[in-house]
Amino acid sequence: MQNIPHIPVLYHEVIEAFSDIENGIIIDCTMGYGGHSSMILDANPNISLIAIDQDQTAIDFSTERLAKYGDRVEIRKGRFSNVIKEILSEVNNEDIKGVLADIGVSSLQLDHKERGFSYESETLDMRMDKDAPLSASEVVNEYSTKELENILLEYGELRNYKKIAQTITKHRPFSSARELSDTLKPDMPHGKKIHPATLLMQAIRIEVNDELGELKSLLSSIKEARLNRAKIAIISFHSLEDRIVKQAFSSWTKSCICPAEAFRCECGNNHKMGKTLTKKPLMAQDDELKENGRSRSAKMRLFGMNIR
Repeated sequence: MQNIPHIPVLYHEVIEAFSDIENGIIIDCTMGYGGHSSMILDANPNISLIAIDQDQTAIDFSTERLAKYGDRVEIRKGRFSNVIKEILSEVNNEDIKGVLADIGVSSLQLDHKERGFSYESETLDMRMDKDAPLSASEVVNEYSTKELENILLEYGELRNYKKIAQTITKHRPFSSARELSDTLKPDMPHGKKIHPATLLMQAIRIEVNDELGELKSLLSSIKEARLNRAKIAIISFHSLEDRIVKQAFSSWTKSCICPAEAFRCECGNNHKMGKTLTKKPLMAQDDELKENGRSRSAKMRLFGMNIR
């Protein structure tokens, strides 16, 4: 019997989001250890599910975990930004009734310290796909000071990004996340809720995995597909991701997409794709927070395609 090592976040909210889907296909863009996938399949016995992940360790585990669902499940390896384009070109879009994406690093990756995601890791890796060419080691040890400044500011939103970048270039090379974290600790913001190195590690991880680019590409593919009456559920873990999702969903509700300075509408005024189903993002309730502390940062936004 498998030892299930990962608790999916916002599982009550995810099940509720797709509870009215009676048939068709749901795409889980970020399968991980199959937590959300298995819950969706249990709660919706007549749907099929296509699951995507780029991490071979997760695929090996979830292939066994989801085997009991038989041909109701199809697992594909790759970045979801690429794989979803393949799926949307192969499958009748009328059959796709839901898309779920749980953006960010999983407990699987955080807990396996050899993957280099944790500030306690003795490696410096952070690749979600272990075959990907760019790792945290290249970013930290080979990026110019200016390039480091850019990612620390844009992806970590660190106020003293220049000082941190200078400290990195002064003391490198670094061979582990622990060494990097310990060296930068005096320069990092100190709060009660998160480790001082959290934002530093976040910035490097986002750069290594092009996480914001992946999210934007996913949203663009969904927009271009014009799915019919499908629910889109995106779970994010920090303000950068949430802002991208919020802005995309807001733009999808606009019928007129003419520039603000346009004298009159020339776009046809028929571009509305549906409506946002969550005025505010859904967040973990007290019972989940007690069970899984990592869920405290999770936010889920829902959009209904062609729902007026």
